Amino acid sequence: MRVTVRVRPGSSRTSVGGSYDGALVVRVQEQAVDGAATAAAVRAVAEAFGVRRADVTLVSGTTSRTKVLDVSGASESLLAELLAR
Repeated sequence: MRVTVRVRPGSSRTSVGGSYDGALVVRVQEQAVDGAATAAAVRAVAEAFGVRRADVTLVSGTTSRTKVLDVSGASESLLAELLAR
C-alpha cells in the first residue's frame, strides 16, 4: 500500500499519527541532515504498521518533508486509525 507521509524533524519524541493535508504525520527527533530524518521516519512507519523495516520503501520525496512510502503488509484500517489520532 502506498502511504503519503509528512515528516516533522526535530520533534521532542518520535511518533506517528495525525493528518496534514491528507498525509500521515511522522514526528522524528532527528534533524533533516544527510537523510537522518528520512531514515528515522521510515523506521517509525515500519514500527507503527508492525512490519519489518525492509517492508517499507521510499518511493519519492528524498529531500522533501512530504514523502511517499510503499508499505508491504499494511492494513487500510490501521492507516485510518493513525490518521485519526
